[in-house]
Amino acid sequence: MEPGASSTDDYAEIIRKLPVYLKLAYGTGHVLNDICASMWFTYLLVFFHLVLGFDPTLAGVVLLIGQVADALVTPFVGFQSDRNDDFWLCRYGRRKTWHLLGTICVLLGFPFIFSQCIGCESAHQYAQLVYYAAFVVIFQFGWAAVQISHLALVPELTPAEHERTELIAIRFSFTVFSNVLVYCIMWGVLHVTSDKYDAQIGPGDIHKFQKVVLIGVIIGLVASIIFHVIVKESPNGNTNGSFLHRNTRTASVLLRDARLYQVACVYMLTRLFINLCQIYMPLYLHESLNMPATSLAYIPLTMYLSSFLTSLIIEKLNTKWGRKVAYSIGALFAICACIWIQFGNGNIYTKYQIYAVAMLLGSAGAIMLVTSLGVTSDLIGKNTESGAFAYGIMSFTDKLSNGLVVMLIQYLINI
Repeated sequence: MEPGASSTDDYAEIIRKLPVYLKLAYGTGHVLNDICASMWFTYLLVFFHLVLGFDPTLAGVVLLIGQVADALVTPFVGFQSDRNDDFWLCRYGRRKTWHLLGTICVLLGFPFIFSQCIGCESAHQYAQLVYYAAFVVIFQFGWAAVQISHLALVPELTPAEHERTELIAIRFSFTVFSNVLVYCIMWGVLHVTSDKYDAQIGPGDIHKFQKVVLIGVIIGLVASIIFHVIVKESPNGNTNGSFLHRNTRTASVLLRDARLYQVACVYMLTRLFINLCQIYMPLYLHESLNMPATSLAYIPLTMYLSSFLTSLIIEKLNTKWGRKVAYSIGALFAICACIWIQFGNGNIYTKYQIYAVAMLLGSAGAIMLVTSLGVTSDLIGKNTESGAFAYGIMSFTDKLSNGLVVMLIQYLINI
């Protein structure tokens, strides 16, 4: 070694390949969030507008409150999650501590959103709005804490790009599984309890939504327990004993990096496309195509089955052709689906073509989301000390834009 050279020049970084069981256990850590998000984005407007009878604009306000709360919380959670505190609870692991706190908040807040206003069923809608807003804020705080801490574990689990992409793909596969599960449960509940095949959603269906939420929350709780038992995190942020050489980059340095805003823009537009499809597909089926209530389950189910099948090849797609080509393929699928929706009509469209549209939307969302998350992971690189904050910024742009766009659409609908 040359005189004056740093001893770290002799440092040999050992990268351990993650075992399969650990990768799968990591995927279970976001199942509760995914189940709740599926209900939130797919059925919130349906529930508040068609079941509770809320004005379309007020229904949009409920979603806006949640998205704004989430947007404001995510950078805070990200910043705090990156800190190494000596507080006794943080010895459980800085990421897993926030994950646990978030899980508790989700369990306490979410079930009340898809229920009647307890003790105020007959109150004015504005009074009920205050009631629901409280639980929405609790839920969104918890959801953000789980999301950011879970994503921030990816760069800490492995420094290898292909393994990070694989972890994100596994995470997305569990997301798809969770959504498929919700739609299967919803289809089962609606199908079994409906007197007529062509019955549509109405005020009498409130208990059906409660059953779906209860089943989903129980399954999500079990998955969260599996995650916390199997995935270990030491107090200094090294996960499962892996020792990685880290660079230190503070949040202020990250905010001065122009690439952060480029990646945030890509992620924001990706989530905007996926969430708007998820939010308005049920209303499109119910009000524009006049399809039966069960279609609100099996068409979204088709979307997510397509997403799941696509997720199996995304890692290879990114590795072989690169992130730009992979993302472009997803964007092309999305454009084709949107054009088809614009011009699709008639019995053939509602009976057959709508399934092809759903498959295109599902595949497009899967490719673009996994790829955009992979780009975010690349941006973080070895700078895992600011990893959660980076994901927090991504989520901030995502949630705020979604809330504002949905509110605008709901306002235009009500004109």
